[in-house]
Amino acid sequence: MTRDSKALAIVTNYGVEQDELLVPLRHLRDDGVQVDIAAVEEGDIRTLVRDKEPGETVRPTHTLGQVDAADYDLLLIPGGTINADTLRLHDEAVHLVRAFSATGRAIAAICHGPWLLAEAGVAAGKRLTSFPSLRTDLTNAGAEWSDEPLVDDDTGGWRLVTSRNPDDLDAFIRGIDAALRRPAPTAGRPG
Repeated sequence: MTRDSKALAIVTNYGVEQDELLVPLRHLRDDGVQVDIAAVEEGDIRTLVRDKEPGETVRPTHTLGQVDAADYDLLLIPGGTINADTLRLHDEAVHLVRAFSATGRAIAAICHGPWLLAEAGVAAGKRLTSFPSLRTDLTNAGAEWSDEPLVDDDTGGWRLVTSRNPDDLDAFIRGIDAALRRPAPTAGRPG
């Protein structure tokens, strides 16, 4: 991982799983990675713990419409049932997922986050994991689903790191670190 690496987390303003956003975010920032958080709206992000209890409030750095995939090396898609189900309805989020995959940039999605991959049409041909309730949706989208703490797939010209839930965060962070250590393809990068 290089100190000039940049990561982008995309979320809604309510319902993102607290630890799936904050644990990777803090880890990356502690390692010198610049991490931006793009939310649907400018207001605070209210996280939840296990989809039930109120969590920490986080301030986004941007809205989804203000960011460009070309500025980042990795896209982080945290879960939270409400977050993921709502996020996949926003064209800007779907566009960002397509832009990252089309230009060979890494995507890391955990828990319910992979729903956005299915919505964006980029799950086909990828081996991945997620919260178990998404298995049928992701299989129907053409993915090969596996019940493992971490699945790291670099087929199809882009790297996808996925984990099942907050209990897998240690493995998920190792996958993110590994993805950032590999140089990203130059396609679509400003010269």
